[in-house]
Amino acid sequence: MATEYDATEFVDTDFQQHKAAPYAPASASAASPGRAPTREEVDARVAEAQQKLAELRRLQEELERERAALEELRRRQNELRTGRQEMLQHLTRGLGLLEEAEFNARRDAEQMAKTIADLRAALTKVEAINEESWSRDNYNVELTRALTVLENARMEWNAARLKFPVLSGAPSNPGAAAASEPSAMLTGVLEPRSYRELCKLGLALTWPLVALGFLALAVFVGILLSR
Repeated sequence: MATEYDATEFVDTDFQQHKAAPYAPASASAASPGRAPTREEVDARVAEAQQKLAELRRLQEELERERAALEELRRRQNELRTGRQEMLQHLTRGLGLLEEAEFNARRDAEQMAKTIADLRAALTKVEAINEESWSRDNYNVELTRALTVLENARMEWNAARLKFPVLSGAPSNPGAAAASEPSAMLTGVLEPRSYRELCKLGLALTWPLVALGFLALAVFVGILLSR
């Protein structure tokens, strides 16, 4: 009895596997065990490594630039935040101080304007006193009225002097007067003096140093004698 025909008996399986397998580059064969890499394969690997290093350096530079930009942005943000807080504090405090100073100045100006009006009215009343127009019959009445006008004017003047020290001859800025006192003292010290006065002044300034020098000399001599 004849055997059944089998088509696989006439097929070269090695040839079919070699035909179906993709083309392997030279680098793949270099990875096979048991064979040293060729010079071309080493050069290719070196070039590939250099290319990767160059790419890494480029990425590093980009990251460095990005980091510098972010740090600059953070610095500017901090500057904005701190500057805003600082200016808010300064402006708020400055507005409060100026508003208070303006209120005080306006109040002082109003008080001064009222005082000026009162003093002007008192001056008009005092100037209106005319003794020549008084008669014998109304002399006592006019005298009493004139004394009352003078007393009221004196009260207005004293009240104005209490409110405004400049009317009493006091400086309007006490700080300036206090600052001028040391200058006056210094001017008094540095004013021209005679030779005898200068010697006395020099002795008065240097005698503590001279006494200290003699004391140190005495201590030194005592130490030498004790030896």
